[in-house]
Amino acid sequence: MKDTLHFIVSAIVDNPDAVAIEEQEEDGITNFIVTVDPADMGKVIGKEGKVIRSIRNIMKIKAMKFDKHIKISLAEQAS
Repeated sequence: MKDTLHFIVSAIVDNPDAVAIEEQEEDGITNFIVTVDPADMGKVIGKEGKVIRSIRNIMKIKAMKFDKHIKISLAEQAS
């Protein structure tokens, strides 16, 4: 699932080399922490959060197929 998420986010951003995804397992929930270039953060979030919401929905559908629970969050980078 990490590869699918990486593929989707990399296709959206201008700097796909800066995309990093950390995977953490806690209480049966897999948490994916997505880090992108600060200039690309707006593209990943989208207007009113529509893009990140859509990414989460797509990944939840894939997680249901494997009977898993996931959470996707965006990492804030310090300037």
